[in-house]
Amino acid sequence: MRIATLLSVLSAVAFASAESIPKTDYDVIVVGGGPAGLSALSGVSRVRRTALLFDNHQYRNDVTREMHDVIGNDGTPPAKFRGLAREQISRYPTAHWSNNTVTSITPIGSDDVSAFTVADNTGKKYTARKIVLGTGLRDVLPPTPGLQEAFGKGIFWCPWCDGYEHRDQPFGILGNIADVLGSVLETHTLFSDIIAFVNGTQNPQGEAAATAQHEGWEEQLKAWNIKIENRTIERIERIQDGATHRNRTTDTQFDKFLIHFTEGKPIERGAFITNYATAQHSILPKQMGLNVTDNKIDVTSGMRTSESGVFAIGDANSDGSTNVPHAMFSGKRAAVYIHVEMSREESASRVSKRNGLLSRRELEKEAVRAIGTDLEPQWSQAKKL
Repeated sequence: MRIATLLSVLSAVAFASAESIPKTDYDVIVVGGGPAGLSALSGVSRVRRTALLFDNHQYRNDVTREMHDVIGNDGTPPAKFRGLAREQISRYPTAHWSNNTVTSITPIGSDDVSAFTVADNTGKKYTARKIVLGTGLRDVLPPTPGLQEAFGKGIFWCPWCDGYEHRDQPFGILGNIADVLGSVLETHTLFSDIIAFVNGTQNPQGEAAATAQHEGWEEQLKAWNIKIENRTIERIERIQDGATHRNRTTDTQFDKFLIHFTEGKPIERGAFITNYATAQHSILPKQMGLNVTDNKIDVTSGMRTSESGVFAIGDANSDGSTNVPHAMFSGKRAAVYIHVEMSREESASRVSKRNGLLSRRELEKEAVRAIGTDLEPQWSQAKKL
């Protein structure tokens, strides 16, 4: 009789595929208050999911004067964009905000239904069923004097974001020689007077790396009349600020810089595109053990990470684009997938309860009550059947 009870309980465990939905403080916790995180929060709030967004006010594009190529917001300063977004999203009663920093995210769910505990820098803890990481990237800039101060203000990494406002001006490329052709192909429709400042990387090793990336790169640079300046950069001096020297009628900004070298005369340029590395802004992806490739969190087309219930959006993820429209798209896409995923979990749980099935935890308690904790004799008997 005990063997029959054991087999009956084990059969029920196998059949009950859906656990009860865990009770959490929020349905979703979003980490990061840039365009990606804001879009995700908007998406889940629109379907009345309860959500908490953590925004510690650190943004990759905070250094830039204004956003461009963002339809309906072309020329809008990032802070103004975020403020308007927060104002609009705050109309949804299920949207909540925190200005603290998330310090840890710990899974507490099961194989069937995800759940997490989130701790912030004040020591307070929250729970949620799904996590969205919109934690972004940071630009790893060399310690060249003047570069950090000018970054995002005439010196930029995205031609779509800032190139048009400096079109037809004397232009520079900052970075290794291996990356020069890629920048030329992105910017040659905007600039014709281009100098690549490769900072001593035009050497056999650097040229081999350039060939590995672009076969025939030298001939292509000559075809575009690109000059290569290999002297070592000492510092970058701003001599004119495009924030005050601009033509709003023509959407033109007139920055001017002098590139000083360790030897020889400086060279004047109006704007630069950079080719520098990026890194994850937050320690959370590493702390959580998420799969990361080339400093980007690996995601599926649904923005899912390697951890069930965790989604990554915006610059931080691996889906191949880094700009404001992409960030908003990825946030909205994650919101849709999250809502549908949670709804399926809820539907399965309702069907399970309606059919009188027990949760996994309840089934385990039932098994202990029916046959005790000493199962070895029963297993030995079962093997003989």
